[in-house]
Amino acid sequence: MLIERIWAANSLRNFHYLIACPETGEALAVDPLDWQRCLAAAQGKGWEITQILNTHDHPDHTGGNAGLVAATDARVLAHEGAAARIGGVDQGLSKGDVIRVGRTVELECLDTPGHTFAHICVLSHTDEPALFTGDTLFNAGAGNCHSGDPHLLYETFSTQLARLPDSTRVFPGHEYMTRNLEFTLDREPDNRDASTLVQSTRKQQAEAMTVTTLAQEKRINTFFRLQNPTVIARLRQSFPELEEQPDAHTVFVKLRELRNRW
Repeated sequence: MLIERIWAANSLRNFHYLIACPETGEALAVDPLDWQRCLAAAQGKGWEITQILNTHDHPDHTGGNAGLVAATDARVLAHEGAAARIGGVDQGLSKGDVIRVGRTVELECLDTPGHTFAHICVLSHTDEPALFTGDTLFNAGAGNCHSGDPHLLYETFSTQLARLPDSTRVFPGHEYMTRNLEFTLDREPDNRDASTLVQSTRKQQAEAMTVTTLAQEKRINTFFRLQNPTVIARLRQSFPELEEQPDAHTVFVKLRELRNRW
């Protein structure tokens, strides 16, 4: 499986992805808002975009569909619950469906609500798994829930994402890593892993930003560190009504609430 990450260089800090079969050159474009960049990248690699995946229905993820379909005649795939809102979807996806790209690539669909009520993440069936997370999981952060539900996002994190192999690489829909690491350090100032990493990300260009693994995320992402004593103690300063030992679900939801205004 070949992966090309494409930096949109826009104010929304979008990442797009091409996932290609090395044998056939067929490619899947993930959330190709800047479809011209995606098409140019594919052409530069000698790949043919045959499918488009929208992880969810927000316009900054679906806005390039029409242009890319017109240029390539690619089929559009999306969560079956979001297909009507997106429009022009050729295949609705549900939990457990497998997207095949060429002869060698298989991507398993995970039903991951929270950021929106109908959101798909896809996981590669490869020796080194890759997870394309849309706006569910960011490098060192979690998606907002303005169009969804933080309680559902907690369930997605705790019952799905946290149980994936630690070697899984994380490919999100936006580049927010430095800001997210700063939030982790605001919650957990003694987090050495986050402190070390933020020093390097501040010097990196967005297009070359570090790709994390789930093992790293569990060390640097406060939304995976729900039972850390420092995280809880500092959260109780903002929410004094919290119990001394709140459950992980409550900690997650309160962290997401705090992040909304941080």
